[in-house]
Amino acid sequence: MLNRITCVTLLCTLLFSCANTENKTEEEGTKSSFVESSSVLLSWNDDETRDRLISFVTNSVDSSHADFLKTEDRIAVFDNDGTLWAEQPYYFQLAYAMDQAKFMATDHPEWMEDETMKAAAEGDIKGVLAEGERGLIKVVMSTHAGMTETEFANSVKAWADTATNPLTGKRYVEMIYEPMLELLDYLRENEFKTYIVSGGGVAFMRAALLDTYGIPAEQIIGSTIKREFVDGEIVRMPEIEFIDDKEGKAVNIERIIGKIPAIAFGNSDGDLAMLQYTASGGSNRLMGYVHHTDSIREYAYDRDSHIGRLDKGLDEAIEKNWLVVDMAEDWKTIYPND
Repeated sequence: MLNRITCVTLLCTLLFSCANTENKTEEEGTKSSFVESSSVLLSWNDDETRDRLISFVTNSVDSSHADFLKTEDRIAVFDNDGTLWAEQPYYFQLAYAMDQAKFMATDHPEWMEDETMKAAAEGDIKGVLAEGERGLIKVVMSTHAGMTETEFANSVKAWADTATNPLTGKRYVEMIYEPMLELLDYLRENEFKTYIVSGGGVAFMRAALLDTYGIPAEQIIGSTIKREFVDGEIVRMPEIEFIDDKEGKAVNIERIIGKIPAIAFGNSDGDLAMLQYTASGGSNRLMGYVHHTDSIREYAYDRDSHIGRLDKGLDEAIEKNWLVVDMAEDWKTIYPND
């Protein structure tokens, strides 16, 4: 579980695409959808990384090119934590869980007898992490279950509207990466269907991020807890159903999307299986890693990080010439409005 255009704009884009492709040949439709490279990815430095992205998209929508992709095959999947928004010093969903623990503590006096829950209620992240994965799961289950899906979504939305990161002073939902937002826009403008495939909780992401990336709820895939239908409502149960991480990402892509993606972006070893699965689809595939190299504007971490560790994935990316986005070198800016 731990592990911008708006929806209106997205709808207009889709309607525009439909209107322009109706009664046309596939070739005419795909050529008309191409967006000039000089007007896209403006937060990316004009270097080889940007060139590779634009070249891939250009070839994919050119029906005369050997790497042309039919519209229905233009599937792009993105990890969320550390790929589309920040994840340090700890996952933002954990920040929500900690805030919820503090808010709910008065109704759960028994938590004061549990070291992990007491730490969570007191905002002691080190105390929560001391128990490792078991402690994290305990805090998440205690704060994410026992309510209806509607109640949970409302709680997350209220938190996302106001909660700020103590280091940056930004709201968590403002700590999204401007270059990646531009990439999402660029892909959709060229009729790629964009998905989130993340280890984060699917209900949390759908509530917190629905108006952030221009990705509809049904295209957000993540970890789930068990649910039951009770008295006409869906109730969240304190039990993990599926962890959408590592090999689980590839499994969920096949199960939910039903196609091997053309593009996959991640930032950690937890995304490696997703990129490997994408690579299995054929020659015209783009596998990319966001490499956190900017200690001044964001964070610098990879092989030894306790969050977002990028070790085996980095080795494989280098060996196979996958795209490695160097945040310090490739991005003009990190967050919107910076």
